Amino acid sequence: MELIASINGAINGVVWGPPMLILLVGAGILLTIRTTGVQFRKFGYALKNTIGKIFKKTDAGEGEVTPFQAVTTALAATVGTGNIAGITAAVTLGGPGSIFWLWVTALIGMCTKYSEVLLAVKFRERNELGDWVGGPMYYIKNGLGKNWKWLGAIFCIFGALAAFGIGNAVQVGNITSSINTVITAFNPDFAGQSTVNLVLGIILAILAAIVLLGGIKRLGSVTEKLIPIMAVVYIVACLVVCFANIAYWPAIFRDIFAGAFSPSGVTGGAVGSMMLVITWGVKRGVFSNEAGLGSAPMAHAATSEKDPVRQGLYGIFEVFMDTIVICTLSGLTVLCGFYAGGLDGMMEYGVQGNTSLNAAALGTVFGAKGGAIIIALCLALFAFSTVLSWGMYGTRCCEFLLGTKAIKPYQVIFIIIIVVGATMELSLAWDIADTLNGLMAIPNLIALVGLSGVVVKETKDYFNNRAKNYD
Repeated sequence: MELIASINGAINGVVWGPPMLILLVGAGILLTIRTTGVQFRKFGYALKNTIGKIFKKTDAGEGEVTPFQAVTTALAATVGTGNIAGITAAVTLGGPGSIFWLWVTALIGMCTKYSEVLLAVKFRERNELGDWVGGPMYYIKNGLGKNWKWLGAIFCIFGALAAFGIGNAVQVGNITSSINTVITAFNPDFAGQSTVNLVLGIILAILAAIVLLGGIKRLGSVTEKLIPIMAVVYIVACLVVCFANIAYWPAIFRDIFAGAFSPSGVTGGAVGSMMLVITWGVKRGVFSNEAGLGSAPMAHAATSEKDPVRQGLYGIFEVFMDTIVICTLSGLTVLCGFYAGGLDGMMEYGVQGNTSLNAAALGTVFGAKGGAIIIALCLALFAFSTVLSWGMYGTRCCEFLLGTKAIKPYQVIFIIIIVVGATMELSLAWDIADTLNGLMAIPNLIALVGLSGVVVKETKDYFNNRAKNYD
């Protein structure tokens, strides 16, 4: 086991290390250059045609979901524990400057996600059940050509296995941990955590089964209601804390920009080099919005929207909401609590922080127990929504490999894993799943670069010819 752990650790260091981060960001830069910065040029247009039309009634046929349901299903996976715990780790290990590089990553990632979604819709297929299916495996097969189908299969192997860990057990473990934290806050001597975890695991498994076994339309119906609620709760709570500490904003933003290029001037050298600051900002940005990993396109492919570019606009909105809005608020809330003195003795630059810092920061306004409850509620909602979406991602990957007959067996195993994740500590298995999650990016990045010309052609054609049909 030690040998397996050692091998996985070495691979993981590469997969989530500087080389892969450079590839992910590099692909985004290439796509940004080739599309002449579509995410910047058409940012207003993208918001107008995505968030600006969420209340417009849209019908979806059999085997498809509305464009908004598609993006909420994708957001359900991307808006997860990484938006809370991941950003806190970035701020404590990389200092305030990591937030600046988080922004840079998001601005580039908007074009990557736009391209992924565009290709997913353009090269999607109808399966035997009549559902729209798409994603990297399909734009590899139908875009690069059938001789490249093996590359799509590799993506699916990584994706189907990663879903059990990073998209399931890890998320469920975060839910049980957050619930136990709240229970302990009210009853420090509580000793029934194992029983609570089992009960929670069973409840979560039942809820997930009801949604996942109901198909893509039921999943879309659930996420379009769940995502706005959980996002509003968390955003409002963070905004209350930030505005309550508005006096510290000048110092915080000064340190964000100064710390991005001179971390020692802000943290006293506690976080080390500028490269470390960049790495943590980029790593948390990529991990949070998943731009380039190839997961979200599988959700967007089910949209009722026929035009690839119009659905691609939701990719721009998705990264903006996930990283620029939610991740930024997480970081600012922790920094507000720190600068206001509410995290004395808890937060130290260079030492990885966890969600207790988020709870304490919220506690500066809502009280200790109030902060713990808000974080527990948001973590539970964020993590469960991630489970639902990754259940669909894993299903799509398994279907590509083994056909529609494998859908139900895969989903049953996925649901069983929920109970396992709630009751057992299998850190090595989850670490391997984390590595597989990162490996998904390699086939996807090859396809994105290879099909970048298609992205350019579709983008030019839409804005030169088709856009006027929607105005």
